[in-house]
This record gives sequence, structure tokens and C-alpha cells, in this order.
Amino acid sequence: MWEINLSYREKLQPSFNRLYEKRDLLHEARPLPQIALQKIQEALSVEWTYNSNSIEGNTLTLQETQLVLQEGITIKGKSLREHFEAKNHELALHHLYTLVREDYQLNASDILDLHRYVLRSIEEDYAGRLRTGGVRISGANFVPPNARKVSDLLDELIQFVLENPLQLNDIELATVFHHKFVWIHPFFDGNGRTVRLVMNLLLLKVGFTPAIILSTDRKKYYSALNTANKGNYYKLSLLMVQALERTMNIYIGSLPDNDMGFMEISNLVQEESLPYGQEYISLLARQGKIDAYKEGRNWLTTEEAVLNYIHNRERKRAL
Repeated sequence: MWEINLSYREKLQPSFNRLYEKRDLLHEARPLPQIALQKIQEALSVEWTYNSNSIEGNTLTLQETQLVLQEGITIKGKSLREHFEAKNHELALHHLYTLVREDYQLNASDILDLHRYVLRSIEEDYAGRLRTGGVRISGANFVPPNARKVSDLLDELIQFVLENPLQLNDIELATVFHHKFVWIHPFFDGNGRTVRLVMNLLLLKVGFTPAIILSTDRKKYYSALNTANKGNYYKLSLLMVQALERTMNIYIGSLPDNDMGFMEISNLVQEESLPYGQEYISLLARQGKIDAYKEGRNWLTTEEAVLNYIHNRERKRAL
């Protein structure tokens, strides 16, 4: 179960390095401006709730999710379950943030508590309880293990995270946890939302911002999980890096005198004299070769990121 192909590391090492540099920058800037921090957390909580629920089929839009959470409005034509899913995820987030501290140790009890929040008033019989029967996942290339093995496998996964025998970095460890948890599929329902909460608990406790997987990347996300089932973690790790890069940039952009200059690639190409066209720069962004992040379906990057890529490429050629 714990055999992991680490061949992706070389491709993603520049991205890992960049994210740790950004984490250090945020750490040095603390305490962040309180008003700005509160606004970012509120906005990201809505985004996190919307995207995580949307991936699982909830049809509330981002704006509707905001109205449900912040205004208490009931959306006409949307099911009661969809409203509960939004409110439940918000409550789970509030609980998650009470757990975040540097010395936090992952445990089964907290995972069950988060799952209990996710399914409260929806599937009360299963909320906070491991599954007792078999399940099949539509579109997946595997069958989750027998229910009798779930408890032991979850304990093994938690122990793997605590001991980190492969000396994975924090981002890798959260990524592997994410995949293995989905593979175990410990619950009848709510696995996806729960794993994305716990994955981010692992990131938040070490000083990163949450990695919010966008609903527009749903197909890419499921494809990456299926690829990871075959031992290849590159696609899932890249998706994680890009999701994390986006929120790290949002936080850094809130710092005084720290305008990072991110622009949609189409606008950047028009405004700056760059040797590459929009399609090639977009490809570099999708491949994680430049500092870039995604908003909806659009990629954003900076002139500096493109020029750094050119410089590093020329330096490698000269060696």
C-alpha cells in the first residue's frame, strides 16, 4: 500500500522550492493585517465550500453558496440537501481551524469528527462512522478494500503521516494522504469533502494556506487520482501544487507593498514584450514550469515568472 513512485520529484522540485519560499515570506510578514486576513479567510471559506461541494455534484453556484452562508438565504429551486451541504462544510471548516496548531498530531477521532460535520442532518446514520459494507466508485479504476480492513488501513495511513518514513515534504505528504484516503474510501458518503478538509489540515498546521481544488478541474482531479492508483503521483502532485500556489499568492498579494503583478496570460502577452505566445505560456503554466495559478478557467502569471523561466532554461543549456 505504501509503495510510492517518487520519479515526479525532479519535475516538481522548482515548484516545491517556490512554495516553501512563499511560506517563509508569509511567516516573516506575520502578523498579517487583521482586516485583510479576515476578508481573505471569509472569501476562501466560501470558495473552498463551493468548489469542494461542486466537485461532488452540488449545484449551488459560488454566488448562491455565499448567499446561503453569509446571508442565510434559501435558494429557490435548490434542494434542502444542497443547502445542508453548504452549511455543514462551513461548520466543518470552523472546527478544522480550531485544530490548526504547529504541534497538531493527526488522529482518527478528528477525521471522524470532520466527517460528522460534513454529513450532519443528511446521513445521520453514517455521519462520523466508518463504512460497514462494500462500495464502488463510478468512473474509478479500482474497487475500495473490504469494509473489515478499513479501520486498520486508516490507522496505518495515519501512522504513515505521523512517521513519514519516506521523508516526504509537507506538500507531498498531504498529496499521498489524499490519494490513499480516497483509495481506502473509509465512509459510505462524504469521502471527498472529508479528505480535502483533512489534507488542508496537514498543510495549515505547517504554515501553508489551504489548497483549494477548483470544480473546473474536476475531470483533471479524478483522472489524477486514477493515475495515482497506478503508482504515478505526478498529475495529482502538480494539481496540488497549483491549487496551493493560487491561495499562497492571494495571501502574499494582500501584504503591504507586495503587488505581485499577476495577470491573465492573454492580457500579459498583449501588454509585455515576451518571446513566447499565449498558447506556449499557458502550456508552461499547466505543466507547473512557471509561477502561475488558475482562476476559474483562466491562468494568471507574471512577466517575471516567464523571464525567470527563460533565464533558467538558458543557464541549463550553457552548462
